[in-house]
Amino acid sequence: MASVDEGAPAAGRTDLRGEVARFQSPTRRKSLLQIATSFGGFFATCGAMYALLEVSWWVALALAPLAAGFLVRIFIIQHDCGHLAFFRSRRANDAVGLLCSLLTLAPYASWRRQHAGHHGIWNDLDRRQSGADIYSSCLTVAEYRALKPAERWCYRTTRHPLVANLVLPPLVFLVLYRFPFDMPPEWRRERLAVLLTNLALVALIAAAGLILGFGRVAQVQLPVMVLASIAGVWLFSVQHRAENTRWLRHGTWSATAAALEGSTCLRLPAVLQWFTGNIGFHHVHHLNPRVPNYRLQECHERIAALREVPTLSLREGLRAWRFALWDEERGRMATFRDAAREAGR
Repeated sequence: MASVDEGAPAAGRTDLRGEVARFQSPTRRKSLLQIATSFGGFFATCGAMYALLEVSWWVALALAPLAAGFLVRIFIIQHDCGHLAFFRSRRANDAVGLLCSLLTLAPYASWRRQHAGHHGIWNDLDRRQSGADIYSSCLTVAEYRALKPAERWCYRTTRHPLVANLVLPPLVFLVLYRFPFDMPPEWRRERLAVLLTNLALVALIAAAGLILGFGRVAQVQLPVMVLASIAGVWLFSVQHRAENTRWLRHGTWSATAAALEGSTCLRLPAVLQWFTGNIGFHHVHHLNPRVPNYRLQECHERIAALREVPTLSLREGLRAWRFALWDEERGRMATFRDAAREAGR
């Protein structure tokens, strides 16, 4: 991987951000087509699942991964709207983002503000978030060794792949997003938005339950939501934590360095890339969040410097969970085994 200069901003960096800015204009036709295919595919698949319940729940369940794929794609639309990248109009972005949130269960206004904070501090060792988001934080090896045994056990356990990638994601979307527990008191608008989102969800679930039956709704929507949350959280974590990603101290941190060295390019098979809205080109997204998801690959392929970032295959991405610590002395990500081995020397 080509190293990004950690000194004063160079002209090349400014030029690179300017080059990427040429791709940030959304195309209304493409945005509307993505809405139609994503929402249309989701509702059609869920409809087929409800029909198949008459045959067998297990037969209906076979379509859950497909419905979850469409739901992940809907979340990518919400994500773009939160960055004002999907339409030129802020009002249109907010309206579509809010609509998406009623399916993804992630309150639009609060999620948008928290995610904007993530972009401002990612891979900055001196500005790490202290909240419950284990996917946007990373201890150094020295900090990990300084923990008490019980604290180390807790840190390792919450980052174990079965916990971090299978247990916690559904808990986050189904339960934690229902409460503004990690929002500052001054975020009044966002706190209110969580409450209003919950009320809207209660109304939607009640309507669906009265029409289709509450048991049937649970049999279809819960498996879909669980699978979609697992896939979405895995995408987020692997795009920010791999063997070659880097963390920087604030004095040497920059948004460009964080984008090029602190996020990855996840190359997925074509069908998975479609369902994930090209978000595997995450280095491009971090370099300029205003680039719509359907222009990320084009931007990556047309600017040579963007192809010099950590690139992961699907298999490598599935193994990237191991890198949960930053080894500041060696300037690389480390595993818990690495930390234990070095401590024993």
